[in-house]
Amino acid sequence: MSDAARARDTVSFDASCPIPASRYDAIVLGHGSGGRLSRELLETVFLPALGQGPELAQEDQAVVPLPTSGRLAITTDSFVVSPLVFPGGDIGSLSIHGTVNDLAVGGARPLYITASFILEEGLSTALLRRLVESMRRACDAVPVRLVAGDTKVVDRGKADGVFITTTGVGVVPDGVHLSATLARPGDRVVVSGPLGDHGIAILASRQGIELETALESDSAALHGLARAVLDASTEVRCMRDPTRGGLSSALNEIAAASRVGISLRESDIPLRPEVRGACELLGLDPLYVACEGRLVAIVGADDAGRVLAAMQGHPLGRDAAVIGRVTAERPGIVSLKSVSGGERVVALLSGEQLPRIC
Repeated sequence: MSDAARARDTVSFDASCPIPASRYDAIVLGHGSGGRLSRELLETVFLPALGQGPELAQEDQAVVPLPTSGRLAITTDSFVVSPLVFPGGDIGSLSIHGTVNDLAVGGARPLYITASFILEEGLSTALLRRLVESMRRACDAVPVRLVAGDTKVVDRGKADGVFITTTGVGVVPDGVHLSATLARPGDRVVVSGPLGDHGIAILASRQGIELETALESDSAALHGLARAVLDASTEVRCMRDPTRGGLSSALNEIAAASRVGISLRESDIPLRPEVRGACELLGLDPLYVACEGRLVAIVGADDAGRVLAAMQGHPLGRDAAVIGRVTAERPGIVSLKSVSGGERVVALLSGEQLPRIC
């Protein structure tokens, strides 16, 4: 066979893998490969934003010192809020605030957080950098250390931009014992501020609803406020941050766990006019609308005034109010006395009033 024939019969192909570009404006599937693009994403987005240099050794675990006293508190949560950026916050700061708050309402001092990111193909790299920088600022403000993380990438349309899952670790000081099982008849219900700001701000942003005045999410870290409450009283039975399901879910959980009734006074529950108006317009009950920077505490009657004063003396509790009491009647039931004099049961929400809130 001639050389020309051999050339015609030879199938030529290039088996090499093209080298991807070093910079991307959006997330691609290769960023989840565990290879060069994954490392590039880590070194150009996550490590600079989270305050750690790429020269530091990266292990498969974080090794951290343990406290010498107290008890460890551990919590885990996932954040799927839509939109990713909303008035008063974003999914990055929200993931830190939510994790810190779950520790704080148990009396714990937050120490460490880990975070896992599910990134959608096509997510803007600039937006991702903004979100992780927001996480860093939220960590610094507490302060709490973000010590480990993980990143996965899924196909376009599978994650709505980014989902974040966190684990938080804190320490509960000796002598602090809070539990939903400890509420007693005669105790008072104290809330740190107006309800529903977060849920209505998210809904308005998502649906393009124009409110009469600007409304922002109440998203905030509650560790300082929780500490002020505990410093003011040894008669704090339990604390909750009323997120999904709002105040109703938080109080129903306490009523069921302690086998007590809880009676609320509608006239004493703080609500912003724009939240009240939006709820009336949309047929929503503000007692079920999520908060992300509010604290509800069950406190012995004799100490309710001190706890209220402690809350009102903190920047996140200026509008705190005593809104009800714990009763021996109707165990497991939360009820509301309306401004018109009637009374209704505030039952657990049977479905999802506002999805994708946190």
